[in-house]
Amino acid sequence: MKFYISLMISIVLLSACKTDKNESAKNKKGIHEVVAQEVIQVKDYTYMRVLEDGKEKWLAVPSFQAEVGKTYYFKNGMEMPNFESRELKRTFPTIYFVEGVSTNPNANPIQNKVNTVQDKVITNTIDTNTIDLSSKSKPKLEKKEIKIKPISGAITINQLYKDAKQYEGKIVKIKGEVTKFNPKIMNKNWIHIQDGTEYNGKFDLTLVTNAEAKVGDVIVIEGKVSLNKDFGYGYFYELIVENATLVE
Repeated sequence: MKFYISLMISIVLLSACKTDKNESAKNKKGIHEVVAQEVIQVKDYTYMRVLEDGKEKWLAVPSFQAEVGKTYYFKNGMEMPNFESRELKRTFPTIYFVEGVSTNPNANPIQNKVNTVQDKVITNTIDTNTIDLSSKSKPKLEKKEIKIKPISGAITINQLYKDAKQYEGKIVKIKGEVTKFNPKIMNKNWIHIQDGTEYNGKFDLTLVTNAEAKVGDVIVIEGKVSLNKDFGYGYFYELIVENATLVE
């Protein structure tokens, strides 16, 4: 009898170890496993109320034939707090926009593109203000007729792009005019500034900040320079200033 009990315990432990390894491998790959509880179809999206590890969340996926009760897998996901869906006339406290899902944990998610927020989004109303997040279709930036008077201790956008490697990881001070302000994307505000200078056609600088500003404001900021920053979902920046703060 003791032999059989020991054998059963060994089998259970081996099974548990195998499950833990599978879970560990899955987690390392950043794969989420969810079960659909509710499906709502709109023109361009499939909204899914899902359960993941016993917790409920909402996903928005490019339209596909989702089924309640089915298990789906996806990688990453861009969180949008207080997202308002005009088509559904409802606001989600938080929702995750996902590039695609799969019924196979080892397969790449469905390669539908998510038409969601990018630099042109002003409010969290993606249903009726959609743009492609793929890097090939980022909105074309327009150079403004701007002339900013240099200030002590600051560098220009020209200098920053020209000597990008030199400034990587460092705190810089820059003065510029706000040309775009996109609030509450990935829990941050995104500000674009120009100062009238450029380097090899690069004249626009993106700032990630908790501060607020209006288009037309002339601001002085300090922040850390990051190169080749990939936030996912088309948010790839060759150069970006993070944790920016307004100093004037």
